[in-house]
Amino acid sequence: MLESIVRCVALAAAATPLLVACGGGKASDPSAINPAQCSGSTCTGQGAPSSATAATALCPADADIAKNTYLGGAGSGEVVSLSIDPTKMTYSLTFLASPIPAQSSSVQNTRAGLTITGAVQHPPSGALPTAAQIACAFQLQQGTGTLNGSTYTTAYNASNPPTIYVGFGVAGGGIPGATVNITGDSTAALLFGNVKSRTFDFYPFLAFSSVSTSIADLQGNWNALLYHIVPTQNFAAAATTAQETYDASGNCSVTSGATNTSCDTATSQWATDSNGSYFTSANAPRIESASVALLAHGGSSHLILGKLNGKIVPVVVRTGYVNEGLSLAVDDESGIAMMAPASNLTSGSFDGSFIGADSNFAYTATLINGGTGGFLKPSTMTTQSTFTLDYTQTHPGLIGATDNNGKTGNVIAVGGLYGIFLNGEENGGVTSTSANSETSNTPYFGVGALIQPQ
Repeated sequence: MLESIVRCVALAAAATPLLVACGGGKASDPSAINPAQCSGSTCTGQGAPSSATAATALCPADADIAKNTYLGGAGSGEVVSLSIDPTKMTYSLTFLASPIPAQSSSVQNTRAGLTITGAVQHPPSGALPTAAQIACAFQLQQGTGTLNGSTYTTAYNASNPPTIYVGFGVAGGGIPGATVNITGDSTAALLFGNVKSRTFDFYPFLAFSSVSTSIADLQGNWNALLYHIVPTQNFAAAATTAQETYDASGNCSVTSGATNTSCDTATSQWATDSNGSYFTSANAPRIESASVALLAHGGSSHLILGKLNGKIVPVVVRTGYVNEGLSLAVDDESGIAMMAPASNLTSGSFDGSFIGADSNFAYTATLINGGTGGFLKPSTMTTQSTFTLDYTQTHPGLIGATDNNGKTGNVIAVGGLYGIFLNGEENGGVTSTSANSETSNTPYFGVGALIQPQ
């Protein structure tokens, strides 16, 4: 069944970026940057960045992309504001909240407050099936910025660059990664021993050009899929599902009959963050059994209420915290969660082709047709692994999933987005060019945006 789906949609659906509803926003306007590498159609062998016609457009026109700012969350536990200018071929990215060290040999001073700028270029010819698809994708080249008087330059792996797919109202893919070297920090090394340095090519990212600033829009029953990593515990990874109910004031309670016994996204009431466009909750809950908090809880949750295709799509990031001062505190569990309404989903209700990023530091295409799904390599549309879906739904909107090796998990969907969690090794495992990250292949977590309904 899956192979027949692939044959039917291979060219039309392969990795076409993020085709969903429009939203508004105003982007910053960074000055032109003159990087060493080429950009745009001047690159040899690179697809032309010309926009498609309105009738067949896969993403907004260049002028519309340039005027939008995309606010969202990353799997690193960061809240990020991103602007792309397809005319100047530049980007500007601001880390509004972050647990990621700004220095590779530290765990305390993070990227929060840092703005980086750099060049973008479209993927090379052949990376995606058509020029129109390539025109909607932007590889973020090495970026630089200044934080606390010091220059910061992003990590960059040309074999697996951070790539953003821009669609109508949404942008997703990967933002610049980092090297995290805990043993290079004397306090962390003393507390946690020899934790091998890890380099992440990019962190999975999902953002919206339009967001709600009314916490009342969170009112209702929700399913959540969460994925967290704890650097000080040898980068242990965990994923889980939760059923939560929010009132109009942003207070969480556990939904009747839930699999979880406490709220996993937030324990205290959501309050408008000082940045004004998202919400923050202190003393964030942890899902990792190996997670350690020394002396105090310091992690916080941040909530972005994306508006997409007429729906509210909550994205939550947990931002870990380290304080090496007199009040020593380590609570560095960090990650991302996607939420969807606890409303019954029927077979076929979210069929189609999706594009997104995952916990394997890979960009992936996903095909879903009723009870069958599969992960595919975007450039070739070759199947990496498959899964089946069970729509029985003990919890409305939480779909059961089982991969081809019998490993189980769940799927949620809302507004043209879907999230998946599986306890198996999926999609070819961790990207080979990211092998130095040594992140576990399991559990698997991914998000994707609908690009073509079935």
